[in-house]
Amino acid sequence: MDRKLVQELVSGAISENKELFLIELSFLPENKIYVEVDGDKGVSLNECIRISRTVEHNLDREEEDFSLEVTSPDVAHPLKVKRQYIKNINRKLTVKLTDNSIVEGDLINVGDEGIELQWKAREPKPIGKGKITVVKNAVIAFNDIVEAKVKIIF
Repeated sequence: MDRKLVQELVSGAISENKELFLIELSFLPENKIYVEVDGDKGVSLNECIRISRTVEHNLDREEEDFSLEVTSPDVAHPLKVKRQYIKNINRKLTVKLTDNSIVEGDLINVGDEGIELQWKAREPKPIGKGKITVVKNAVIAFNDIVEAKVKIIF
């Protein structure tokens, strides 16, 4: 399997729609090609079909048999690339960190080095009895993120 050709075909097909971006391109055993694509406004089935056909029609099955899967990310899967974080600004994320702690909050900013989350917490009043609601922020480097998932709220 000519991996460079497949990469060029996938890149070319994705570049036809500026809202799309590649999440993963894998070459699996038994000549299986796995392509995961996301978009700033989601990915339609027609776009997956278009990308699949572009790749498939430019490879020769007579020369080498293969299977091809073009898919969009599952809502339950973790975010993998920076552009996915940008797409999910103002949504609630659950982030597992390298120290095994978990932070949950609204994604309010995405920078070159990491993300910023914000959430509300109840804390004891500095003076007197009772609790107050405070807004907390955390800036998290991409290197410190083990897994980040969008929290689905019904």
